[in-house]
Amino acid sequence: MEANGYVPDVVTFTILVDALCKAGKLDEAFGTLDNMRKIGILPNLHTYNTLIGGLLRVDGLNEALELFDGMESFGVKPTAYTYILFIDYYGKSGEPEKAIETFEKMKLCGIVPNIVACNASLYSLAEMGRLGEAKGIFYGLKKNGLAPDSITYNMMMKCYSKAGKIDEAIQLFSEMIENGCDPDVVNINSLIDTLYKADRVDEAWAMFCRMKEMKLPPTVVTFNTLLAGLGREWKVQEAMELFESITAQGCYPNTITFNTLLDCLCKNDEIDMALKFLFEMTTRNCFPDVFTYNTVIYGLVKENRVNDAFLFFHQMRKMLYPDDITLCTLLPGVVKDGRIEDAFKIAKSFIHQVRNQTDISFWRDLIEGILCDAEIDQSISFVEILIVDELCRNDSVLIPLIKVMCKHKKALNAHELFVKFTSSFGIQPTLEAYYVLIEGFLDVHLTEMAWGLFKEMKTVGCAPDVFTYNLLLDDLGKSGRVDEIFELYEEMLSRGCKPNTITHNIVIVGLVKSNRIEKAIDLYYDLISADFNPTPCTYGLLIDGLLKLGNLDEVKSFFNEMVDYGCKPNCAIYNILINGFGKGGDVETACELFNRMVKEGIRPDLKSYTILVDCLCMLGKVDDAVHYFKELKSTGIDPDLISYNLMINGLGRSRRIEEALSLFNEMQSRGIIPNLYTYNSLILNLGIAGMIEEAGKMYEELLLKGLEPNVFTYNALIRGYSMSGNPDRAYAVYEKMMAGGCSPNTGTFAQLPN
Repeated sequence: MEANGYVPDVVTFTILVDALCKAGKLDEAFGTLDNMRKIGILPNLHTYNTLIGGLLRVDGLNEALELFDGMESFGVKPTAYTYILFIDYYGKSGEPEKAIETFEKMKLCGIVPNIVACNASLYSLAEMGRLGEAKGIFYGLKKNGLAPDSITYNMMMKCYSKAGKIDEAIQLFSEMIENGCDPDVVNINSLIDTLYKADRVDEAWAMFCRMKEMKLPPTVVTFNTLLAGLGREWKVQEAMELFESITAQGCYPNTITFNTLLDCLCKNDEIDMALKFLFEMTTRNCFPDVFTYNTVIYGLVKENRVNDAFLFFHQMRKMLYPDDITLCTLLPGVVKDGRIEDAFKIAKSFIHQVRNQTDISFWRDLIEGILCDAEIDQSISFVEILIVDELCRNDSVLIPLIKVMCKHKKALNAHELFVKFTSSFGIQPTLEAYYVLIEGFLDVHLTEMAWGLFKEMKTVGCAPDVFTYNLLLDDLGKSGRVDEIFELYEEMLSRGCKPNTITHNIVIVGLVKSNRIEKAIDLYYDLISADFNPTPCTYGLLIDGLLKLGNLDEVKSFFNEMVDYGCKPNCAIYNILINGFGKGGDVETACELFNRMVKEGIRPDLKSYTILVDCLCMLGKVDDAVHYFKELKSTGIDPDLISYNLMINGLGRSRRIEEALSLFNEMQSRGIIPNLYTYNSLILNLGIAGMIEEAGKMYEELLLKGLEPNVFTYNALIRGYSMSGNPDRAYAVYEKMMAGGCSPNTGTFAQLPN
């Protein structure tokens, strides 16, 4: 160029820099930048943007930022495009927070965001599902006189979809068309995917049909989305028909298309059909990838065709490297088939392939997968070979084993394995391994062994965490060893282990259960004065304790304090209050609390209604109880056996026998089987009402249903016959009771006629 008399200028150099960046020759690009400066040609904005873009393409973020920071010292101010480069990079690198920070920084610098900057920022917000901020940018665009384009709308629809607001996404699509912004196939594909994932299948297909009206030809992405949806619906035949129609509609399947179809077939036990389509791939210029092989291996293993899966794996290795998923898919079947040595060889080859770069999660996922398919003994044999051969030298392979054994109540066997791996094989146990075993011992009531293991872990230098302490604090609380709770709590603090809300709740519940409510409240106030944030569970424990002591005024004060602290009461809190006031005889306050709960938008549950019905029936307010029982059914909650029993008993005690019997028939028509309490209540109240024959029939019915009468059943019958002036029948029932081996109580003798 120079030989022909042309002198290069900044444009020439920038074109050269751009070419070098696109070719990945960044060192030469920066060399060109230095040459520019040496001959007195200063780089312009386009030069800097080109270099920053080139650096970001190869993840040279730090160098790009350094270049960005030095721009102004050379008299070049960044523009919106410069910032967009970083916003786009952060968003696509999984750092959406930084993308939004850069967007805000750009605005602070006085640069008005253009449509591209907004779109790039919306991409990041869509990834995070931050709908509120996305709406701010979207509506801010309009205020600044910028018209959203199809990308803007697509990002906003994605935000709505992530927030579960499907109708708003569809409404936005309609708004887009009304505003004269023609939707593109990307918008349609996005909506089809959203609708399918929200189980709005008919609407997804309707959207697909609308593409013809809009004169938008479907792309391979459209078909891939529909195929994935059919796969989720288990519609194999429809998926194959759609696949065969792709070419006829001017599209060509790609590897993703085949993978999606293979996934559908393999998950629906159509492995032979999957193999047919697999062999067809290359004829359509598509080539299997790792996902393809993993899918087919999964299908073969699922149908117990382990030999085929094994051969298929070796065929794969000739062309591709297996990944973590390959091993987690294949090895469970191989181990289950008893081929432990083969499984080990595959694992060893894989570890060498990845140069020992496997992490703890890989080993854990692998062993958990094996445990789902293979027997525990086979799994242990495989893990032992891994450890002995030093393929894995941590307890990530041990923890899944002891978890499964503890789950099946085999904590002693789990401990034996733990000792073998730690003592004989030299595996260093982690906190999680100790936690799993301690929990396992407590679950089968081997308390001493749990505490022994707790002591051992501290001796070997494995510091317990808050979860381990909570396990043991809970055990002390359930055992009523409240003084020891405080000892352990103090130890926890002295070791620098910070208690959490669960810890404090465990300590409080221990005090409440041991009737040391005042000490529990003192502890609560001590915690409140620090940084403790009480939960509804905390207040529930304390309110329940105060109610049991009959301190109703203090309860009201405590409840109001809870609201003042910003802890919103939930249904469980109201249930405790309703029960406490109702059982304490203040049923008016109980009803007020129930109505207040409803006004605050908290939906009463079955327990709420059952408690209220019980309290009202106890105080003889049966009309009110019937009202709430009917309301319970009208809200769509199904009454259970307990709620029916309480209502039947309440009606019976009020001599409303016909209504009680009507409810008895209703509960059975709903599929609820009466228990002994139901029959005892009816027998007693029928007898008191002088309907002794009906009471006798109830007794015969409970025997036919295989229920065993108890002392209350016999007492109810004896009382009925005595009250009806039939002492002989009363004594006959008593004799039957004694012959059946049922011991009388004081109530029995009180009912017998003199």
